[in-house]
Amino acid sequence: MKKILFIILLCLQMTAMAQPSSGGEGIFPAVTLESKPRTRWWWMGSAVDSANITRNLEALSIAGIGGVEITPIYGVRGWESKYIDYLSPRWMQMLAFTLSEAQRLGMSVDMNNGTGWPFGGPEVTIEDAAAKAVVRNGRITPGKTGQRVKRAAPGGQGYVLDHLNGDAVRRYFEKFDTAFAESNTPFPHSFFNDSYEVYGADWTPALPDEFEQRRGYRLQDYVAELLADGATDTSARVIADYRETIGELLYENFTQVWNEWAHSHGVATRNQAHGSPANLIDLYAAVDVPECESFGITDFNIPGLRRDAVRKINDSDPTVVKYASSAAHIAGKRYVSAETFTWLTEHFRTSLSQCKPEIDLLFASGVNRVYFHGTTYSPAEAAWPGWKFYASVDMSPTNSIWRDAPAFFDYIARTQAVLQSGLPDSDFLLYFPVYDVWHNARGSHYLPFAIHDMRKRLPEFCGAVDRIMAQGYDVDYISDRFVRTCTVENGLLKTVGGSRYKALILPSVKKIPLETLSQILALARQGATIVVQGGCPDDVPGLFRLEERRAEFAEIVEALRRETTVVAGAKDFLPQQNPETFITKYGGKMIRRRHDGGYLYFLAMLTDNPVNGWVALGTPAVSAVIFDPLTGATGKARLRNREGTTEVFLQLRAGQSLVLKTFTARDVPTEAWKYYRSTGRKLLPSTDWTMRFVASEPAVNTTFRLPALCSWTDLPNDTLKRNMGTAVYETTFRLAKRDGMEYRLCLGDVRESARVRINGNDAGVVFAVPFDVNVGRFLRDGDNRVEIEVTNLPANRIADYDRRGVEWRIFHEINFVDVAYKQSKYDGWETAPSGLLGEVVVEEWEEWEL
Repeated sequence: MKKILFIILLCLQMTAMAQPSSGGEGIFPAVTLESKPRTRWWWMGSAVDSANITRNLEALSIAGIGGVEITPIYGVRGWESKYIDYLSPRWMQMLAFTLSEAQRLGMSVDMNNGTGWPFGGPEVTIEDAAAKAVVRNGRITPGKTGQRVKRAAPGGQGYVLDHLNGDAVRRYFEKFDTAFAESNTPFPHSFFNDSYEVYGADWTPALPDEFEQRRGYRLQDYVAELLADGATDTSARVIADYRETIGELLYENFTQVWNEWAHSHGVATRNQAHGSPANLIDLYAAVDVPECESFGITDFNIPGLRRDAVRKINDSDPTVVKYASSAAHIAGKRYVSAETFTWLTEHFRTSLSQCKPEIDLLFASGVNRVYFHGTTYSPAEAAWPGWKFYASVDMSPTNSIWRDAPAFFDYIARTQAVLQSGLPDSDFLLYFPVYDVWHNARGSHYLPFAIHDMRKRLPEFCGAVDRIMAQGYDVDYISDRFVRTCTVENGLLKTVGGSRYKALILPSVKKIPLETLSQILALARQGATIVVQGGCPDDVPGLFRLEERRAEFAEIVEALRRETTVVAGAKDFLPQQNPETFITKYGGKMIRRRHDGGYLYFLAMLTDNPVNGWVALGTPAVSAVIFDPLTGATGKARLRNREGTTEVFLQLRAGQSLVLKTFTARDVPTEAWKYYRSTGRKLLPSTDWTMRFVASEPAVNTTFRLPALCSWTDLPNDTLKRNMGTAVYETTFRLAKRDGMEYRLCLGDVRESARVRINGNDAGVVFAVPFDVNVGRFLRDGDNRVEIEVTNLPANRIADYDRRGVEWRIFHEINFVDVAYKQSKYDGWETAPSGLLGEVVVEEWEEWEL
C-alpha cells in the first residue's frame, strides 16, 4: 500500500509540473492561493501528530489544494490514548504546527469554532444552553432542549449554546481568547460555523422583553394564538411576529457577535446560515464569506455521464444556492463558498466525471470558492482505506480518484480565478417574501429554513426564480433590510455593496412591511423600475397597530400604482431586456460578471443540447476572448453584430464549459481561437491492445492481450473483479497525417479517469465527459504509439473487504453509515466496470474559417 501511495504522490507531482499555466497572456487572472480549492479536514479524536500533519498537508498541497478547514470530530477505536482535548495546550500546539506547515507549503488554514456541530461544549452551562418554550396551564416558562453537540470531539462534548442569547455567546468565545493567549498561537485564516442545526431552540430568557420592545405588545398575552398554528388571522400574525423576533435575535446576538469577536482578532468569518430560523439573506450577508452547501447529485442529461443507482438526489439546486451568492452580491462580498459534495453517490462509488457538472452548476449559481466535504486526517500507519468521515465524497490520497484529481483541481482553480475577479452582473433583484412565509407556514411556530425543504417551503418564489432564469436572465435575492439601503443611479438600482440591477421584482408578494413598501415607492420616484408580478401586495404583516398601518399601506400602494416606472403583469412578466440565448435557446447554465472593460461569462452545457453556432449575448461587445479552464487554452472569439445584438460563435458539447471575456470598446489583439469541424474521417487505432497494471491492490502482475476493449472485470482473472488500480492500455497504429488537421482521441466509456500519452508525450488527463483529447501536435505520419492509463474506483476493493469480513469501520459515534444514513455493508454490490469499455477512435478535424 505504501508503494502505491508513493507512486500516486509522484504522479501528482509530475502532473502539477506538466499542467499549462492559467491566464491568457494577461487577459485572464492567474491562479493564486485564493483561487485554489480547499477542503474540510476532519481531525478524528484530534489524534494528530506533527509527522502525519506534515504528510497529510504535503499530499494535499502537491495535488493542488489551497487550504484546509480543521473540524475536530469523534475518534477512532483503538486510538483513545492519542486523543487530544479540543483547545488544550497540546491541541493548540498541534494547531500552531499546522499553521506553520501550511505557511511553508503556501496553504491557508481555517478553523471551526467548535467540534462537530453546532457550537457548544463543556464550558456551556445549563443556563447558557439552548432553550425552548414549555407551556403549562396556558403560560410559557423557559426550559432547555437538552441538545448536546453533534459528532463532538474529545474536549468538545457538552450542551449546545443558546445562540439567541448574546451574553451566552460572548461567554462561549472566552475559551478561545484564553486558549490563543496562553499558547501564543497565531490565529487562523478564518473561523467557520456549520449549518444551523439547533433543534427546537424556540426560546431564550430575554425573549418576552425583546418581543414587547420590538413588536409593541406582550407575547405572554397571546400564548393561545402562538400555539394555534395560524387557525385565525390573529394567530398567524402573532406567529409571524414571533418568527421575526427570533430571526432578529439570531442575527444580532449570534451572527453579529461572532463576526465582531472574530474581527477583533483580525480573523474573517465563514458561515452557513441555512437551517436558521431567520432571513437567510441577512445572515449570509452579515459575515465575510457566506457559504452554501451542495447536498446530493443532480440528474444531468449528459450523454456518457455515469448514473449510479445508489445516490442522494440534490437538495441544493440553484434556487437554494443563490441565497448565499445573492447575499454576497448585494452586500459586496468577494467570495461565495460552498460545502461541496456532502453526498453524491454512495461511498467509494463517486467519480470525478460526476463531480465536474456539479461544480459547474455551483459556479453558474454564483459560487467561486469550493470547500470539499472533504478530507479526513489519516496517519501513515492506518490500514486502507484509512480514517473516513461518514458523510462525504472522499477527497484524500487513499481514494483511487486522487491520482487524476489534480487535473480537476486545476480546472477549479482556473475557473475560480475568473469568477473571483470583476463584479456581479445579475439582471434583476428579486424580493424575498419572508413575511409571507412567516405568516403562512404551518406545523410549528418555530420555522427553520433548511436546504432540504426550501422548494416545499417557497414554491411560488422558487417558481419565479425558475421562470426568470428560463427567460435568459439572472437574479439576486434581496431582503427588506437591503431594499431599505438601495439607491438609484442612472435608472439602475444600486445596493449597498455596489451591485447594479435593471429592476426590482416583487414575485406575487402578499404581505410586506410598511417601511419596505415606502422605500420601494421612493425608489420608483427616483427612476427605478419596479416589476409587480401577480398583483400588488395587499397587506402588512404583524399585529401591532394593524388598522393604522393598513391605512398607510393603502395610500402607498395607490401612489405606487401611479408611478410610471412601476409595471404590473402576470407571474412570468419581465421588462423588455436582451436575454442570454445560451439559456433560452440551448438550455445552458451561465453566470455573468462585469469587469472594467466589459463582461465575463462562465458557460456550462449541462444538458444534451450541444452548441455549434452563433449565440446572441445579452451585452454588447466589439471583441471577446475564449478561455478553456480545463486546458488553459485561450483565443480570440469570432463575433458579429446582428440588428444591434452581439453574437459569438461557440462550440460546446454536453458536459463542456468555457469562459468568455468580452470587451465593449477595445479590440483585443491576441491569437484567434481555433474552431473545428469534422472531416468525417475516423480511424480505429487498433483491435490489438495490451494491458498491464502500474498500480493495483491486490497486486496484478500479468500483461493481458485484448482483441477488444472491455471492462477488465470481465477478463478471466478473479483478482480483477476486486482490485483498485491503474492499468496501462498500449497499442500502435499507422496514420496518414494531413497538414493543417487536428486529431481528437475519443476514449468512449471510461471507468473512471485516464491519462493519455502519444509517442511518449503527455497529452492530457481525461476525467470528465466528453472523454476525449486533442492529440494532433503529438501524432506523426506513420506509426504512432498510444498509452492510456485508466484508474478505476475503489468500489470493488471495499466490497471485497466486506465480503471477507475485513474490519475497516473502526470509528466511534455514528461510525460509518451509507447514503441513507443506515449502517450497511457493501458485500452485495455488483462488480463496478473498470477500464476502457468500448472502442477508442481517432477523429480528424479541420480548422473552420468562419
